[in-house]
Amino acid sequence: MSEHAKVPADEEASEEESDESEQAPVTTGAQSVVRALENAGAEYIFGVQGGAIMPVYDALYDSDLNHVTMAHEQGASHAADAYGIVTGKPGVCFATSGPGATNLVTGIADANMDSDPMIALTGQVPTEFVGNDAFQETDTVGITQPVTKESYFAADSDTVGDNVGEAFALADAGRQGPTLVDLPKDITQGETDVEPSEPTTPDTYEVQEEADDAAVQEAAEALAAADRPVILSGGGVIKADASSALREFAMEYEIPVITTMPGIGSFPEDHELSLEWAGMHGTGYANMAISNTDCLLAIGTRFDDRLTGGVDSFAPDAEVIHVDIDPAEISKNIYADYPLIGDARKVLRQLFDAMPRVPDVDEWREQCQTWKDEYPMTYDTPDDEPLKPQYVVEKFSDMTPDDTIVCTGVGQHQMWASQFWEYTEPRTWVSSHGLGTMGYGVPAAIGAKLAAPDQEVVCFDGDGSFLMTVQGLSVAVREQLDITYVVLNNEAVGMVRQWQDGFYEGRRMASEYPWIPQFDKLAEAFGARGFRLEAQEDVEETIEAAREYDGPSVIDAHIDPGENVFPMVPSGGDNGRFALQEDHLEEL
Repeated sequence: MSEHAKVPADEEASEEESDESEQAPVTTGAQSVVRALENAGAEYIFGVQGGAIMPVYDALYDSDLNHVTMAHEQGASHAADAYGIVTGKPGVCFATSGPGATNLVTGIADANMDSDPMIALTGQVPTEFVGNDAFQETDTVGITQPVTKESYFAADSDTVGDNVGEAFALADAGRQGPTLVDLPKDITQGETDVEPSEPTTPDTYEVQEEADDAAVQEAAEALAAADRPVILSGGGVIKADASSALREFAMEYEIPVITTMPGIGSFPEDHELSLEWAGMHGTGYANMAISNTDCLLAIGTRFDDRLTGGVDSFAPDAEVIHVDIDPAEISKNIYADYPLIGDARKVLRQLFDAMPRVPDVDEWREQCQTWKDEYPMTYDTPDDEPLKPQYVVEKFSDMTPDDTIVCTGVGQHQMWASQFWEYTEPRTWVSSHGLGTMGYGVPAAIGAKLAAPDQEVVCFDGDGSFLMTVQGLSVAVREQLDITYVVLNNEAVGMVRQWQDGFYEGRRMASEYPWIPQFDKLAEAFGARGFRLEAQEDVEETIEAAREYDGPSVIDAHIDPGENVFPMVPSGGDNGRFALQEDHLEEL
């Protein structure tokens, strides 16, 4: 039953009876669309109603699918994206034609960059008007083809359900990602009695699940012979549900583990083998290990520039074993000496069985520990200085369960949330990586909470990022979602300001936001609970009060406006040469 369907009290019994009976036959294209989603196992739809998509919404009225009306289409796409991250199954979003569809594009592009499973269904003007610049017409397929695995234009009421089923299956298959089906209104209104087939990928779509055995054996021999091996666990490990296999492999062969930022949670950060995450703002010890390894086992990572810095200086002495399900990623950015194409979980099992011995790396593990001691993740908390954002994140981490889901927007707050929270479980870190979408956090937290209602959800956001999608609070209030939003408020787009101070002689053009509203008061206006936090001694009490509130709450945490994110590797720099404070940047 969709959120707007009303059931009279005297019909409750008949509704229960109908739930147990066979589904009513399909009579329209719109009903076929909904039936295809039901067949695919969809549970939630995040969307915004409109003229061209209205027939599909009408078909939803009689469906058991749960529809969540969002306050903006971008929010619908981010909520669906986060739902897909947490569940591992494609999230679903709806929008109408024209501006509705174009408002989804940022979220679709975000999902594409991060390989998140999602399907977008967009209304379109009737087929006879396509190409005539009709009211609310855009070339949705043309716009989205570059940022989807596939974009479909539905051309027949008899086959539209199959289009949707195929798009759903494709979003989930192989390297996950977004798909889109554009639905002309005449197609969804058109009559049909054709039931959609079970969701299947196109006949031409093939995925290699296991790597070549000979290549696996060669890679295993190289890894076992290494003196300074490191495992680099990317987001693909989590997508493939390979975290358990990774942990078993690393612990059996006693090899230090680094994650990428999308790979956070794939390996427990409280384990002695963990070096946490590497890259521009990764730990000093992770970056030192990558810079000095002689054998890098990289799993499910695309080696993006925020991880590698300069490719010529990345892991310069290492033989690289690259495991990835997408052949296009092999040697795209970093040359792979041992390419292993296949599903991360299955290839890890192959490697586990192929390893001839445990590498002799006691000295290497001691060196990694030395780097941990030399470059700890610390910060100063003088009594006479403003509230430190790192302290807020650490206290939240200490006071919440291990399976708490952390969502973020994009900016300095995102880095602090990833650096100072201790992650031990997969699918508990939900953020925008490749596209770096400010405004991601508020709607993503909604999708994450609906995906995992029994887990706590905390969303760290910055004042600039929070302001971009703050209207999503109205949805969290309406749905009575128990989410804690924490705005690390420095009255600036802080990462831009940090770069201006470090690389543009402090010329702060359009980066300071002294005009922003009081977010605790704004939260109350939406019907949420608002808290204002300014002093370190009030942190624990405020966290406790926000967590105890049964519903969405917003903590407006006024942090030190001069606090910056370190360590930092300048863009394109050498990961082994990182700044621990601002004056170090001049030396790099």
